[in-house]
Amino acid sequence: MSQTRKNSSSEGETKSQTSFVNKFLRDSKAESREEKNDLQITDSQPGDWIQKTATSDTAKPLNSGMELRSSMEENEQFLQKLGKKAVDKCLDLNSCGLTTADMEEMVALLPFLPDLEELDISWNDFVGGNLHSITQQMHLVSKLRILRLGSCRLNTDDVRALGEALEMIPELEELNLSWNSKVGGNLPLILQKFQKGSKIQILELVDCALTSEDGAFLGQVLPMLQSLEVLDLSVNRDIGGSLNSIAQGLKSTSNLKVLKLHSCGLSQTSVKILDAAFRYLGELRKLDLSCNKDLGGGFEDSLAQVVMLKHLEVLDLHQCSLTADDVMSLTQVIPLLSNLQELDLSANKKMGSFSENLLSRLRFLPALKSLVINNCALESETFTALAEASVHLSALEVFNLSWNKCVGGNLKLLLETLKLSMSLQVLRLSSCSLVTEDVALLASVIQTGHLAKLRKLDLSYNDSVCDAGWTMFCQKVRFLKELIELDISLRPSNFRDCGQWFRHLLCAVTKLPEITEIGMKRWILPASQEEELEWFAQDRKRSIHFDHGGFQ
Repeated sequence: MSQTRKNSSSEGETKSQTSFVNKFLRDSKAESREEKNDLQITDSQPGDWIQKTATSDTAKPLNSGMELRSSMEENEQFLQKLGKKAVDKCLDLNSCGLTTADMEEMVALLPFLPDLEELDISWNDFVGGNLHSITQQMHLVSKLRILRLGSCRLNTDDVRALGEALEMIPELEELNLSWNSKVGGNLPLILQKFQKGSKIQILELVDCALTSEDGAFLGQVLPMLQSLEVLDLSVNRDIGGSLNSIAQGLKSTSNLKVLKLHSCGLSQTSVKILDAAFRYLGELRKLDLSCNKDLGGGFEDSLAQVVMLKHLEVLDLHQCSLTADDVMSLTQVIPLLSNLQELDLSANKKMGSFSENLLSRLRFLPALKSLVINNCALESETFTALAEASVHLSALEVFNLSWNKCVGGNLKLLLETLKLSMSLQVLRLSSCSLVTEDVALLASVIQTGHLAKLRKLDLSYNDSVCDAGWTMFCQKVRFLKELIELDISLRPSNFRDCGQWFRHLLCAVTKLPEITEIGMKRWILPASQEEELEWFAQDRKRSIHFDHGGFQ
């Protein structure tokens, strides 16, 4: 929490007071020596400071340096009590478990923070019902640019008070009201204060129980938000009915870069409605339509304008019940998005039989860094097409194929990809029916150093791998010097005895400098190996968590 120092040309007592405040508010560890030279301050300098019982717009000045230091110590204790540090122009009390008394102390700070730019009190339940005490002081922090009130249990009175206070902070660029259900049905109380020329860039309203009427009103307000770059309406399942109004408003937000409509009750017709707006969103970087199960069947012949999204980097369509016709339509569009970096098609089980052409054409996405295609019921032909295309994805950092059983016994098809993927950091092959030969192949690739950048490896729920396979793997895993997470857990319904490979794993861990998490759920350790693990845990100087839930 801190506040910028006044202009160096300021004279007299004002300069001294402001500098003292700023010195307290800055995190001394984070600031450079150069800044210390800028602040020529001694303990004897007088100044105004926080009085915890401030009740008016102007605070009574402190009369002595002793009182000033005393007040400063009290407020240092306030921050320390909440486990927070000072950050320039920012008051961050996120997840602090603020009490009513804490709220009073925080409100007392505001009159002395005229240059405050960021206020975050998210995830504090006691804010709800007490927000008016903060909004009454908003005119004193008129330079506020960021206001985050996520999950504060705001009630209707809070929402109304906030709406009335917004006109006092004309510089506001980010407003986060996510996870406050009482915003739903009351959104106009907030949005009606937005005027044409508003500087709002980020508007987050996740899981706010927004109604169809809220969505319609939002659509009317969007044309006033010319600077809007991020709009997140996720998990508001009733706004699908007002999508026409929202899409119409989106046509006026040409600077929009992120649009998130995850789990918003979208239907088949929603795709065509949104497509009409896409031609006006040439700057869009991220589009999230995931978890809208009724979208299935709506992509056919409805994506003509998606190709206009030349700058699109992230496309999330997971769990959208994509049909064969949807996949055919996406096959014509996705390969044209040459700047795409992240693609998530997971949990679309009907893709397995019809996605061969789509997956084959992923080779035309050279910038792709993340490909998530888990739980898509891939078949032999579609997996082969994916394997052949993935060889051309040299920038790939995240590759998730979990819950596709066809990978088992066929990991060799990915051999060239694994050898060429020098940037791969996350590889997930959970529940892929891997066999011993697959794990042996992976161990060989690891030994040759082709997966040197790997940080997370998930091989869980592959119960068909025998002890010999795990032995080969554990002997070679020591070559993954940057690995931080490894998961070899068994399925919830299965328990097995650990073989001699466990000692190889412990030996390998001593040579992995970054490892912090090893998942081994439901593996049964004999008493001797339990003692070995206990000794290992006590002997190591760094913390490594063996997640062995389900041990017998």
